[in-house]
Amino acid sequence: MKRKLIAFDIDGTLLNSQKEALPNTLQALEKLRNDGHLVLVATGRSRFLAQPVLKKLDFHNYIVCNGSAAFLDHKQVYKHLLDEKQLTDFITETDQLKIDTAFVGIDAIRRHSDFNVPVMDEAMQSFGSEVPELDPDFKNHQEVYQALAYYDDAYEGHFDEKYPALRFVRWHEKCVDVIPENGSKAATILHLGETLGIDTSDIITFGDGQNDKEMLATAGVGVAMGNAAADVKKVASFVTSSNDEDGIFNALKELALI
Repeated sequence: MKRKLIAFDIDGTLLNSQKEALPNTLQALEKLRNDGHLVLVATGRSRFLAQPVLKKLDFHNYIVCNGSAAFLDHKQVYKHLLDEKQLTDFITETDQLKIDTAFVGIDAIRRHSDFNVPVMDEAMQSFGSEVPELDPDFKNHQEVYQALAYYDDAYEGHFDEKYPALRFVRWHEKCVDVIPENGSKAATILHLGETLGIDTSDIITFGDGQNDKEMLATAGVGVAMGNAAADVKKVASFVTSSNDEDGIFNALKELALI
């Protein structure tokens, strides 16, 4: 069997509703690794926020910050930072609009403001995290791989044309990821595949969220979880059962990989 690159989102995909990996998921990951496939995480989380899952599920290969950084055997092999000028201008405008933002480094996340802490708390709690510590000067002394902007759909599309070097990808009804315009999980997965000599047809991706749509659409096989939204399912090669119903195990069995 040809070596596959198999990438998994974390929240809503690898983890069930209780933020745990199902026993059959763990069994499947072990089988894939033993068979020599490149098994990796592709998450919107920073390395710091992903670390507990990476450690518990024994991932040595991972894409974090929505594709802005990639690691193979824990060594960084790819970096794509936010445009400093446009990020500064964006933060100036969001401050004026009293929209909270946060900066994401590779191993730290710090919020820039505190206009509405409960909104930030709601978004962060959705994946088991908490409101970042306050450090308005974080971007002046740390590399920024992505940012968070805590706004709802009232501002959907408002910033797109103003900041063409930035992309705004919604992952929560009250928060978006701010990533490099030409960056994504998909772009980094394809880059790794090309670097490692793995054809796109041998790339398999699993996801459930808006920030997974591109990697589901561009992979050789994109598997949407049963708990994904309808528009996410639409771009996938096929839909498996939910993250509470052995969706990963069932899909890999259907693909004859386990």
